[in-house]
Amino acid sequence: MRYRGLKQPTDESRLADWMFEDHDFPKHSASYDEISRYLEWNVPFVEAVQVFDKLWDDYLVNS
Repeated sequence: MRYRGLKQPTDESRLADWMFEDHDFPKHSASYDEISRYLEWNVPFVEAVQVFDKLWDDYLVNS
């Protein structure tokens, strides 16, 4: 969620803002599969799944 609300939107911030606003998004999930499936069924923009995959990989490397 650190990408939310950027003054100059990026794909990462667009995804974070959408996740925050979507009340059905599984915000507390730690499951890649659950989040990825949700995105595939409710894709907010064309690149969203690829952006999520990149952010998930970054998260795994940095945690």
